[in-house]
Amino acid sequence: MSKKRNAQLPKTPAGPGQPPRSTADAELKELDDRAARVQRLVGEGARLLAARRPGEATELLAEAWELDPQNAVAAINLGGAYVLQGKHARAIPALEAATRLEPDNPMVWMNLAAAYLGKLPFATQERQGRAIAAFERAVALNPRTPHVHYNLGLIYMERNDPGRAAVYFRGALDTDPTDRDAQHWLAQISRGAETPQEPQG
Repeated sequence: MSKKRNAQLPKTPAGPGQPPRSTADAELKELDDRAARVQRLVGEGARLLAARRPGEATELLAEAWELDPQNAVAAINLGGAYVLQGKHARAIPALEAATRLEPDNPMVWMNLAAAYLGKLPFATQERQGRAIAAFERAVALNPRTPHVHYNLGLIYMERNDPGRAAVYFRGALDTDPTDRDAQHWLAQISRGAETPQEPQG
């Protein structure tokens, strides 16, 4: 009696476009390695920022953001590092990206406003307007976001609108009753309102 051959099952082909198993494993490992590297870079960058070393932090955070453009923490910290160095124009792309990744984070809008504004005495009306819109977005998300009201007050003082500035300085005091700078500006606005205006001739 002849032995019946075992039937062979057909080989299952890889699906269309599927890499061989070894290649897929290598790609997953590369993604894991990249995620771990991004996490290390962001952590070290944040540590350097906390140590007031934004120049050193920038290099690490820029690499992290390049490796993972969807990493909101990398974008926020990179933008903050540029702002701390006075490189406001370079901060804007990272912070605008961060607003798309975390649109409900008031601190992102606060930092973006600072980047738009730059140094207030040199800010154009257009830059001031963009900063106002970003600061107001931060206030809408959280009315108690630190320093937002105060910064809006300063912009309106620069725009020679003390009445509107006073509203924001009072808002700053609602957020922080010990804010001496806001108290100073309110006192100055009050003194200005009491000073008789010279007749225009």
